[in-house]
Amino acid sequence: MRESGIGVLLTQLRTERGWTQQRVADEYNAVEGSSAKTGKEIGRYEREARIPVPYTRRYLARVFSIDAAMLDRAVAVSKSRKGEPESALEPRTRPSPQGAYPLSVRAVSDDAAVSADFARFVAARNADEVVVEQLEADVAWLARSYVSHPLLEMHSQIKRLRDGVYELLRGRQRPRQTADLYVAASRLSGLSAHVCLDLGAYDSAATHARTARTCAEAAGHEGMLAWVRAVESLIAYWNGRYDQAARLARAGLHHRARGSIEARLASLEARALALQGDCAGARAALADAERYRDAMSSQDELPGVFAFPGAKQFAYAGTTQLAMGGREQVQHAITSAKAAIQLYCCAEEDDQSVGDLYAAHLDLARGHLLLGDLEGTEVMLKYVLNSAPERMSASIVRRITDLGRELKAPQYVGTAQAVHLRERLQYTAALAASTTAP
Repeated sequence: MRESGIGVLLTQLRTERGWTQQRVADEYNAVEGSSAKTGKEIGRYEREARIPVPYTRRYLARVFSIDAAMLDRAVAVSKSRKGEPESALEPRTRPSPQGAYPLSVRAVSDDAAVSADFARFVAARNADEVVVEQLEADVAWLARSYVSHPLLEMHSQIKRLRDGVYELLRGRQRPRQTADLYVAASRLSGLSAHVCLDLGAYDSAATHARTARTCAEAAGHEGMLAWVRAVESLIAYWNGRYDQAARLARAGLHHRARGSIEARLASLEARALALQGDCAGARAALADAERYRDAMSSQDELPGVFAFPGAKQFAYAGTTQLAMGGREQVQHAITSAKAAIQLYCCAEEDDQSVGDLYAAHLDLARGHLLLGDLEGTEVMLKYVLNSAPERMSASIVRRITDLGRELKAPQYVGTAQAVHLRERLQYTAALAASTTAP
């Protein structure tokens, strides 16, 4: 078995368990947390029409409960038989969340990055399936890491990979690889739009979103077309164009897409309608979001920023309910925000959205403030006020600033606790704004 190539090894591992290729794909998707892998792709691995990259091998090892080194050795056997160098298309080493690499390992990582760039340069003349699969793995990792890692840490990696894909598309590929590259370009342009959105650079975000939509249209990818509409709705929302935000969210629902995108679009519409004062429409859209969530028949293709977990849906619902106003809706908002926080805290660390946790805690604080509970407001603000300002996006800075203004209301004049909270909010907002200014 040790001398087997990767195709033979994967076939043996599968048949020993009595699994079909689709069963292997289903198990893989369950481990990775996506729905991207298909039985046909497993078949390509077994025929060695495509060699699984290290990212994929890591999850295949978990599927079969074996050491990933066994798959690595099998890949080396297959490549040696084909006369390919084992490391020609290996990915660059990704930084650890702490970024605490010894110098020697960092040098190796940088060297691997140069190697990966050269592989993409070669592929620009004729991109093959291995390069495309590596891109898919890199995009999936960036998408998941985006929600929990510092923005500046992710920006350079997103830009670097995106620019590389643009170069690949300027080369020559087979039609199938061209379509896959357009999807990757759409996703990376969408991530770039999110970077700009989080920095408050809305015009630049809109430019990247248009590019993402153009690439999605070129690939004919309905899921990305719907997702880009969601991003465009977000841009309009934070620009204060609530009517446009609602219309863009509704437009996204015209695309037939899998996963949680319908729940995302309905939640975006609900929040925008609530800010317009259309409470009936907002309640209907929130109900639609719940219905779409219940009717989900498949997982999202990619994790992280491309997915819309239940925790995020609760966070959006809380903001919407606060905007509708009234004591009953404020109570509902507090319940929704608490549910969002609980779900995120139970998730894996890489899936805990820093921005949504800030937003939910700020909604909790505002909910208590609207109920006249200043003590509760201060308790709920501790999470945000004790956090690193550089992790706060432009939208969180705006929420903090707005809450500080509310504490200037006449009923709080001369209240020492309100003055103290207002000063702390102003200080935090100023620090955070200095790191997110476009």
